[in-house]
Amino acid sequence: MENYIVSARKYRPSTFESVVGQRALTTTLKNAISTGKLAHAYLFCGPRGVGKTTCARIFAKTINCMSPTADGEACNQCESCTAFNEQRSYNIHELDAASNNSVDDIRQLVEQVRIPPQIGKYKVYIIDEVHMLSASAFNAFLKTLEEPPRHAIFILATTEKHKILPTILSRCQIYDFSRIGVEDTVAHLAYVASKEGITAEPEALNVIALKADGGMRDALSIFDQVVSFTGGHITYKSVIENLNVLDYEYYFKLTGFFLENKISNALLLLNDVLNKGFDGSHFITGLSSHLRDLLVSKDPATLPLLEVGASIRERYQAQAQQCPLPFLYRAMKLCNDCDLNYRASKNKRLLVELTLIQVTQLTAEGEDDANGRSPKQVIKPIFTQPAVAQQPQATTAMPQQTAQPAVQTSSTTQ
Repeated sequence: MENYIVSARKYRPSTFESVVGQRALTTTLKNAISTGKLAHAYLFCGPRGVGKTTCARIFAKTINCMSPTADGEACNQCESCTAFNEQRSYNIHELDAASNNSVDDIRQLVEQVRIPPQIGKYKVYIIDEVHMLSASAFNAFLKTLEEPPRHAIFILATTEKHKILPTILSRCQIYDFSRIGVEDTVAHLAYVASKEGITAEPEALNVIALKADGGMRDALSIFDQVVSFTGGHITYKSVIENLNVLDYEYYFKLTGFFLENKISNALLLLNDVLNKGFDGSHFITGLSSHLRDLLVSKDPATLPLLEVGASIRERYQAQAQQCPLPFLYRAMKLCNDCDLNYRASKNKRLLVELTLIQVTQLTAEGEDDANGRSPKQVIKPIFTQPAVAQQPQATTAMPQQTAQPAVQTSSTTQ
C-alpha cells in the first residue's frame, strides 16, 4: 500500500503562479526578483493556511535558481532547484520559533548565518511563527536582522503581527496576506477533485469553502475528510451531514414562518434543529448570517457580497423581495442581541425561543414602528381576546378619566 499524502501537502503550490488568492503579493515578489531589488528581511503575516510559508519557500527557491524563466519563475531543472525539490538544499533553513524560541536557539542561528552558500547566491532563513520568540531572543536577533551578511535573507512568518516588537517590524518589508475568497477556494477544490477523479457538486464545495473561513489548508483538510466519508462522490447533503452544518432549507423555511407570523411553526422548527444535535448559538448565528444574506440580495449593488452558489443565489433573491427592509434591520438586531447574551443566559433555549417570537411578531407591527430604530423588546400575546369582550372595559374606563378633572377643580375652588 503506497503512502497516502494529504491534499494540503500533495497540491502545495510550487510556483508563484499556482499560489491561490494572493495575486498582488506574488506579483510584487516576482518583480523584486526580476529587478534584483531584494530586501534582507521580509515579514509575511496573515491568517493561518493562506500561503505564507509556501510563498517563502517559493521565493527562496526562485532567488537561487540558476536559470529562471522569462516570467520570473524557477526553472525546476537546475542543481539548486533540484536540491530544493528533493529537500536536500543547504541554502534554505527553516526554524520553527514555536519550539526554538530561546536565546541559545537564536545565537546558534546567528552563527550559521556567517557561512556562505555552496551553490547559488543566497542562504534563506525562514522563521515560522516568529511571534513565539521570547523578548530576549528578539533582542539577540536585532543586530543580525539589521545588518546581515550579503548572502543572507530572512523571511519571518507569523499569524499574530501585533505580538512582534516594533524594532523588528521596522527592519522588515511587511507583506500582509489576505483570506482566500470563497470563489478562489471553490475553484481550487474543483481542480483538486478533477485531478483525483472525484465528482463534487458545486454547492458542496461552496459549503466546504465557507467552513474553511478563508484558509486553503483548512479547506483541503475538510475536503479530504469529506472524500473519506463519501467514497469519492461529494454531494451537498453528504457535506452538511459530515460537517454538522445546518442546511439552507431550515433558514428559508424559518424566514417564511416569520413573514406569515407563524410562531408555533418557528418554535417547532427550532425544536427539530435542537433534537438533531445542533447548538442554539450555532443556530442563531446561522440565522443572523441568513438575514444578512437576504439584506445584500435586495440590492444589485451589494449582490457580490453574497457568498453562496449559483442555485441558492436565486432563492435568496426571490425571498429577499418578500422581506421589507425594516423587518430585516430589526430582525438582525434581535438575533445579534441574542448572540451577545447567549453565553450569559441560564436558560439558553428560552432565550432563542423568545428571540424567534419577537422576530415573528415584527411583521405584525404597525407602520409607525416600521423604521430603522432598534426593535422594542416586547412579547405580544399569541392569542388575543375577542373584540366584543374588550368593549365593556373601554367604555367603563372613560367616565373615570373624565370625572377626575372635575374633582380636582372643585377642590381648588374651595
